[in-house]
Amino acid sequence: MNIRQFYDEGLAHASYAIESEGKIALVDPGRNPQQYYDFADEVNGKIVAVIETHPHADFVSSHLEFHQNEGATIYVSKLVGAEYPHEGFDEGDSFSMGNVSFHSLHTPGHSPDSISILLKDENGREHALFSGDTLFIGDVGRPDLREKAGNLKAQRADLAKMMYHTVQDKLKPLADDVLVFPAHGAGSLCGKNLSDARQSTIGEQRATNWAFADLDESTFVDSLLQGQPYIPKYFGYDVAMNKKGAPAFQRSISNVSIWPEGSILPEGAVVIDTRTQDKFAAGHIPGAINIMNGGKFETWLGSIVGPEENYFLVAESAAELENLINKASKIGYEQLIKGAVVNPAGMTEKGTSFDVEAFSANPDAYTIVDIRSRDEHANSPIFDNSINIPLQELRERAEEIPSGKPVLIHCAGGYRSAAGTSIVAGLKKDAEVLDFSEAIKDFQVVAH
Repeated sequence: MNIRQFYDEGLAHASYAIESEGKIALVDPGRNPQQYYDFADEVNGKIVAVIETHPHADFVSSHLEFHQNEGATIYVSKLVGAEYPHEGFDEGDSFSMGNVSFHSLHTPGHSPDSISILLKDENGREHALFSGDTLFIGDVGRPDLREKAGNLKAQRADLAKMMYHTVQDKLKPLADDVLVFPAHGAGSLCGKNLSDARQSTIGEQRATNWAFADLDESTFVDSLLQGQPYIPKYFGYDVAMNKKGAPAFQRSISNVSIWPEGSILPEGAVVIDTRTQDKFAAGHIPGAINIMNGGKFETWLGSIVGPEENYFLVAESAAELENLINKASKIGYEQLIKGAVVNPAGMTEKGTSFDVEAFSANPDAYTIVDIRSRDEHANSPIFDNSINIPLQELRERAEEIPSGKPVLIHCAGGYRSAAGTSIVAGLKKDAEVLDFSEAIKDFQVVAH
């Protein structure tokens, strides 16, 4: 057999292709199908099956496209209530492909409909576990994403209890040498303490993963519920899209409206300007939000812009625009683009420069807004008198920032503060809004 992992750094998402005797099964594929087709060409194989461990919240899957184009069978739990053609794949179900077989384990906890896939080799020996968002390397999946989304809804405490029993009854009995292939690594918002390792074994997790420790149910539940990251606006939207089946990638990309360079955008539109911070400051459309094209662009796009909104995408070049549309498509947000444009007209608003020496001489003259997460603000304080409003909440809460002093926005390194400064400046027209940017790194250790 041949197992290939595909890793998307931007979303910290791992998907898999398993090939045996010229037949290929995919597990939790991402939106763009091309890399899986390239793998099929490389091994001279055919994609015959796609297994979904659950309806994902953080990315859009291409499972329906493989069914439509290749006739591949989609295997998913009946509990999902999938609206696309599929075969139910639940506890005790299995299928063979080439000289390997795939076995479904019902492993609720991250979601009530989660399954993990046990791969057995030609001798019937348990070889690998494709654990979806149930078991990560160093952690287990967060239990708080299905209170408002999906066919089956469940409260976080109930799901945390389910996860406890999943670990005890389904994961702990597996042999130490079973390989573990999770759907996410460090940087994903589907868990809180994920390792940056790409694979592991059950034995290694038994020795190092806190969830495998000898804990009672109450202690496990309390530990799992504490300190989970925020839930981006787009998560429920992606669960619904994955339950329905996403439109074909290339066709959806080609439907994005590309406006001519220098176009005039409608007044009051949501504009996502992806240019660098200095170029944005030199001139931008009034009210535009500066989400720079970086490693986490798609996550911040889906955290700041809600799925009920349409937006314009602004970039510096046609090549960059294409790259950004592809990134937006990972979370299904290409469908929300009203227009994509290179250097539109009307970029008349300018940013204000921040004088670090003036701040250092009199920090009380500024209203300091820390847009890091609540945990970052609490665990790594930088300024005692700062106001904490996480970036993903700024559009809704900017009015809480008092006027009267210059408003100084900071994060941990400068990427988020560019977006935060643009949001506050667009909403608080009466205030001078300044970006601490990368200079914040010199203030990280504060004497108390």
